Amino acid sequence: MIYFCYNMRLFLLSTAAAAFLAINNCHAQQLDVKDLQNGDLLFQNLDCGPLCDAIEKVTHGYKGNDFSHIGLVYRRNDSVYVIEAIGKDVHLTYISDFAARTTNPMYVAVLKPPYRKLNKRALQYALSQKGVPYDDVFLYDNGKYYCSELIYDAYKKANGNKAFFKLEPMTFKQPGTKQFFDAWVDYYKALQQPIPQGAPGINPGGISSSDKIVMKGVFK
Repeated sequence: MIYFCYNMRLFLLSTAAAAFLAINNCHAQQLDVKDLQNGDLLFQNLDCGPLCDAIEKVTHGYKGNDFSHIGLVYRRNDSVYVIEAIGKDVHLTYISDFAARTTNPMYVAVLKPPYRKLNKRALQYALSQKGVPYDDVFLYDNGKYYCSELIYDAYKKANGNKAFFKLEPMTFKQPGTKQFFDAWVDYYKALQQPIPQGAPGINPGGISSSDKIVMKGVFK
């Protein structure tokens, strides 16, 4: 699996893809802003060209959905934000701006009841990381954060520094082959960094499939 959230330029879904998603999600509970609570996890499918295509070929999220980004809901007074790692750094984004990035339905998950006590501490940690640079190399524990890495560390810290979600070896190769995707070769060449094949990481799809969360519905 590839375990990251790419700092992407967004493209609209094709009509056919949008129709498929509508059918796939027709039975999901529809949520709006009032239904979002502190600590809810928001999963997005952001189209970002060849890199997202490469990710989708080797990762699978909840019920076969493709997720390339994740954030954590934060309510303050009458405003709803998402604390996320995207762009240049970790920062707060208004929920309306977060939702405007994609025409795809966004899934909303909550921790199962035995774990919900972790939400407050996880949020506190994530908020304390505002301004930490975005991890465009996707290496765990290098002083930077990509989207799912921030969530992983937030819940690890909330859980007494014990892993809550699971790291897995990353892969950047085409399934069933020893060949790297051309998109990844070009990406890391531009960064002048080696491809971190096999290094530990985590992605939004992996978190969405965790047995420690439940999906509460779809937010549009």
